[in-house]
Amino acid sequence: MNRSLSCLWYPVAVLALLAGCSSTPGPADLVDFAPSAELRKVWKVSVGDADAYVFQPAVVDDSVYAADADGEVVRIENGEKKWRVKVRGKLSAGVGADGDLVVVVSEAGQAIALDAGTGAERWRANVGAEVLAPPAIGGGVVVLRASDHRLIGLEAGDGRQRWLYQRNMPPLALRSHAGALIVDDVALVGFPGGKVVAVSLENGGDLWELNVARPRGATELERVADVAGTPVVSRSEVCAVTYQGRAACFNASNGNAVWARDFSSHVGMDRDARFAVLVDERDSVQALDIYSGVTVWRQDAMPRRQLTRPLIFDDYVLVGDGDGYVHLLARENGAFAARARADGSAIAAEPRLLGNGFVVQTLDGDIVAYEVRR
Repeated sequence: MNRSLSCLWYPVAVLALLAGCSSTPGPADLVDFAPSAELRKVWKVSVGDADAYVFQPAVVDDSVYAADADGEVVRIENGEKKWRVKVRGKLSAGVGADGDLVVVVSEAGQAIALDAGTGAERWRANVGAEVLAPPAIGGGVVVLRASDHRLIGLEAGDGRQRWLYQRNMPPLALRSHAGALIVDDVALVGFPGGKVVAVSLENGGDLWELNVARPRGATELERVADVAGTPVVSRSEVCAVTYQGRAACFNASNGNAVWARDFSSHVGMDRDARFAVLVDERDSVQALDIYSGVTVWRQDAMPRRQLTRPLIFDDYVLVGDGDGYVHLLARENGAFAARARADGSAIAAEPRLLGNGFVVQTLDGDIVAYEVRR
C-alpha cells in the first residue's frame, strides 16, 4: 500500500483542518543534484501498518525494537528478527526500550511491558488515557505522555503508578507524538504554551521550567505556541523550538537564555557542537549557529514535503519525507548529498542512529537501515 502523509497524518492536523487543509498544494517536486555520497540500504524488515498512528522505532546498542498498530512487536538485529510477539489489543504508541524492557501502549490505554531479551510479557498497566507518544524508560520509571499532556510515571518493575503530573493547558494544542527525554533522574518535556519542564523521576514533581516562547495573537489559533518534539540536551544546555513562537537554547544551570529567535516548527530540532538544525513550518531545513542562533545555511527546496524532525549524523543532516524518501544534506552548507526511498509510504517517525548508520520506519511498516558511503 502506497501512502503519503495526508491532513490526518500531519502533526499539526488539528490546525490544518481548521485552516482548510484540502486546498493545500501537493509536495514540491524533487530537485536534481549531483550526489556526493551514497545511501546504501543495509537491511529492510517489515512489520505491520501504522494505521492512524505514528510508531517510533527504539534503538538500544545493536537492537532495533519496532511495533505496528495490530499489536506486533519485534526485536531486530542485523536485519534478522530475534523475536516477534503479538500482544493482545491494537496499539497506539511505541516503542520505548532500555535493553531490559520494551514498552508499547494499546488503544485501550494499557501500557504493555515486554522482556527485551525474549519478548515475553512482563506486565500490563491501565493508565486510563490515550497515549500517542513512545514511552520513555529510565531510572526505574516508565514515563508515558498522554494525548491530554498528562505525564504518568510507572514503576518499571511491575507497572504500578508511581506518580502523575498535570498542568493547566490552553484551549488549543497540537496533537503531538513527542514524548519525554530522560536525562539522569529527570524527564524533560515540552508542553503547550511554550514551556519546557523538568519533572523528577522520583516523585513527579516539577523541578524547573523554561519559557521557550510566550503565546501571542488575537485568537486562540494564533496563540498556539506548543513546544515541537522533545527538547535537546548537550553539554550544559537545553534547546527547544515551538510552533508559532521561538527557537532557543538555555543554560541548564541557571535557566538563562544563551540565544532565542523567532521560529515556527511542528517537528522539532537536533543539535551538535556547532549547529542547531531545525525544520520550519514551510519544510525549510535551517542550520543555526549554536552559540548565537544566527542562520548559517538554509535548504528550502523541499516545500510541502512534510519533513520529519532532522537528525545530525556524522557530516550530514538527514530528514525523511511524506513520500518515503530519505534526504541527506551536507552538514556544513545544506547541499543535497544523497537521496533514497524507503518505500512508497510516508516516513513520519524520527530517524534513529544505529551503529555507523541510521534506521527509519515508514507508515506501511518497513524498518529500513542505511549506511552512508562517500
